[in-house]
Amino acid sequence: MNRRTLALGLAVAAYLLSFFHRVAPAAIAQDLAAAFQIGAAALGSLAATYFYIYTLMQVPTGILADTLGPRKILFLGGLVAGVGSLLFGLATSFELAFAGRALVGLGVSVTFIAMLKLIAVWFEESRFATINGLCMLIGNLGSILAGAPLAWLTQVASWREIFAAVGVLSLIIGVASLFLVSDGPVVPGQQHRSGARIDRSAWFAGLLTVLKNRATWPGFFVNLGIAGSFFGFAGLWAVPYFTQVLGMTRAVASNHISLYFLGFAVGAALWGRISDHFGRRKPIMLVGSSLHALGWLVWLSGVTMPLSLTYPFCLMMGLLTASLTLSWACAKEVNPPLLAGMATSVVNVGVFLGPAILQPLVGWAMDRSWLATHGVVVEGVRNYAAADYHVGMLLMAGAALFGCLSTLLVRETGCRNIWKETA
Repeated sequence: MNRRTLALGLAVAAYLLSFFHRVAPAAIAQDLAAAFQIGAAALGSLAATYFYIYTLMQVPTGILADTLGPRKILFLGGLVAGVGSLLFGLATSFELAFAGRALVGLGVSVTFIAMLKLIAVWFEESRFATINGLCMLIGNLGSILAGAPLAWLTQVASWREIFAAVGVLSLIIGVASLFLVSDGPVVPGQQHRSGARIDRSAWFAGLLTVLKNRATWPGFFVNLGIAGSFFGFAGLWAVPYFTQVLGMTRAVASNHISLYFLGFAVGAALWGRISDHFGRRKPIMLVGSSLHALGWLVWLSGVTMPLSLTYPFCLMMGLLTASLTLSWACAKEVNPPLLAGMATSVVNVGVFLGPAILQPLVGWAMDRSWLATHGVVVEGVRNYAAADYHVGMLLMAGAALFGCLSTLLVRETGCRNIWKETA
């Protein structure tokens, strides 16, 4: 195994665990509500804590990727995420669980940008979207594991034991990254530098360059809306909705979540490949986001469908959502090449700010609806009716539409860096 494959492999492994943590609350939502005696709003806040921290860390992570380099930030991230997962699994109170979830978000927040930086440094520019898509395909196995496999594991081990084990695995990956990851190719006769090729004192000026570039922002808003609705639903509220409203068992509901993210994983690899092949970004994003927004009409309608239709529908929704992954390539291609880490981190903020807003907001809306209709409590946990979920569905569908409309503002790059042409 060569150095670039090994480095990228460890980054992808860390990225896989970040996806597991991102989605896991959906499969164990009822367990968390019962363990800490909390309602929908508090459950939404607990799940979204990951996204709060992840959002705040995206720009700093881009700066760190361009200065410290992927090796060091993968090491530090693995340690912090490992401690956070252990704390979450051992938490005896809601406050401790909240703190553990926050540490997990802090630790895994570096993995995606570190992975993108390694791809940008080690591989050819023309293969960026393709390799990024393949890495996301592998990384998304984490979200698939957080669906049906996690629901099955909770039958043989407690959710606490599972998160403790994942914490230990994060620590191992972090330490391995310190010794085995190389930030980039070493030119003979030159001292190797941590992935960065810009002066560390100039990072603020570089960030301002990215922020002032109007072409950067459409991708941010695309991610805010589409990823917000996707992770808001599939990352937390889908399993409770499927079980409490559609009458599915938790195992069957979790199967749907795994298919949601399987579709996303396949789409991440598929759309990048198609985009690189045809030399276009925007048309693919526009078609994917439009069909994704239309798909929300199915959930809003409340129509009952057989499993033979709900399974492929969830797979299709994940596949369409993945069109947003082209936003990172677009951000990289409308900004100076040396600021690739900062550019991708800025648009990536939208991916996490969206669910950070929507997960607790949907929970708050559901709680208000539940209280207004004098909802019932089953075994110490609030049981939400279809009308309660419908309120939350409207919020997530609106976000999907917003993301779709934002795609219209994305600048076509032709799969090449056009910064000099637009500067």
